[in-house]
Amino acid sequence: MARSRARVCACCSLMLLCLIVVIVCVAVLVRKKCPDDTFTKAAVAADSRTCSEIGRDILQRGGSAVDGAIAALLCTSVINPQSMGLGGGSIFTVMDTSGKVKIINSRETVPQEFDPDLLKSCPKTFQMMTGTRWVGVPGEIRGYEMAHKLYGKLPWATLFEPTIKLARQGFPIPQIQGRYLTYLATNETESLRKLYSDENGKLLQTGDIIKFEKLADTMEVIAKHGADAFYNGSIAEDLIRDMQEAGGTITMQDLAAYRVTVTDAWAVPLGEYQMYIPPPPAGGIILSLVLNILKGYRLNPSSLSGDKKTLAYHRYIEAFKFANGIKKHIRDPQFSSAEMAKKFTEESFANNIRSLISDDKAHDPQYYNITPHLDSVGTTHVSVLAEDGSAVSVTSTINHIFGSKIFSPRTGVILNNELYDFCGKVDNIFPGEQPPSSMAPAVLKSRSKTLVIGSTGGGMITTGMASTLMNHLWFGRSLKEAIATPVVYVDSENSVKFEPKFDKDVIEGLKAMGHTPGSPRLFYNVVNAVEKEDGCISAVSDARKLGEAAGY
Repeated sequence: MARSRARVCACCSLMLLCLIVVIVCVAVLVRKKCPDDTFTKAAVAADSRTCSEIGRDILQRGGSAVDGAIAALLCTSVINPQSMGLGGGSIFTVMDTSGKVKIINSRETVPQEFDPDLLKSCPKTFQMMTGTRWVGVPGEIRGYEMAHKLYGKLPWATLFEPTIKLARQGFPIPQIQGRYLTYLATNETESLRKLYSDENGKLLQTGDIIKFEKLADTMEVIAKHGADAFYNGSIAEDLIRDMQEAGGTITMQDLAAYRVTVTDAWAVPLGEYQMYIPPPPAGGIILSLVLNILKGYRLNPSSLSGDKKTLAYHRYIEAFKFANGIKKHIRDPQFSSAEMAKKFTEESFANNIRSLISDDKAHDPQYYNITPHLDSVGTTHVSVLAEDGSAVSVTSTINHIFGSKIFSPRTGVILNNELYDFCGKVDNIFPGEQPPSSMAPAVLKSRSKTLVIGSTGGGMITTGMASTLMNHLWFGRSLKEAIATPVVYVDSENSVKFEPKFDKDVIEGLKAMGHTPGSPRLFYNVVNAVEKEDGCISAVSDARKLGEAAGY
């Protein structure tokens, strides 16, 4: 009897085991196969293929998402030095494996001594301002240090190795970097022009070999001795000497006193997602306001059919016009009220703005309560998603093309012109204050999806991100299609500018509603993003900057 019961139990156990095996096999067989242009473990989307691959290689060596991001940023400082570098600042949005999201803000600050007439020197229309008076105290390396301290896995020095090799050995000038070398053909950029000149003094061109040997030396010292070498050591001394010889006011004390801030990200509900954004002085609140306004219209793929498309873009433009009206409230929270800025992310505020939008017409400029300010350009962005689910969205900048165009020959560092970002936005500035920014590195998280996204292009950052998210989340386009979709840009004076290839019928419809197209301009909007859904990772580096993502 006992033996019979044992046989029955054994048979039942065997049948159960077979059933489990069958279920597992079926699950494996029916599991969704990822498309060929996606990845299954991790990915990096930077401005260039070279830097995306360097970030990916760091991840494959066991590095964290932050490790990969730092390595990709260091690479970008030589591949696209016109956009960012050690002489600038950055904002990290970091999601750890538990889903907690922190902001690491290392944006530049006003030095203790600065030109008291600086704001009076602001141009009336957009210009790329050069010279030492516009240079803020760099925070880039302190930002990397803090991010690595909190989230790094690989040794600090390891992150510098690929770029040091690249900078020292040299490489052909990429097309994007080469496009901007004509900006250096003036007397005021003499030291920087020498870096980009051959032995006969002729300006280099796309495809010529460029080396950043002094910068490689600087990176080697920082890799060996840490960020303190840049802020207190020999590099700091050389940097300050070069800046003061050029007429600058930044001192060793300014560098030594620089501090990074670490805060919680602001969370904004967006459909099934929580969107995590940086608080002021970053531009996250502008992005959240625009998306909250549009969210109330329940946009969907059918919104692109016929006249509905014109209406959708009319609402989009109107949302940006009202968003321009709150830009004057974006300021360093140490010098302004964070509570006032926080209310702009609330749905009730967006609902109120939406009620002011007329679906049949645009209004006069004063209706939107804007204070005209100056737009900016530049920056770079890196999006990273690691195997463990952690993510980094980081935007870095020296502001305008080649920043202030002040080059430190002793260190190889190009300095920012970040203080320009105060122009038209504030009436006074204070030592230690960070200028307002359009940068809005974001991470969107739902139960089953993660989207890491950010943009470059100064004032066009929010345009690029809002357009991508609208087209991807609501219009149903793939991430690649959404990023490639031509944008409409609402500038600081609420003039509407259309990217080439934007739908001509929609443009005519918008004109009929009272929107005034501005003169054509260069479009600097570039979006780099990584998304994971159903185990498949899509990574897209914007083709506008000839970028290419990398993953595995």
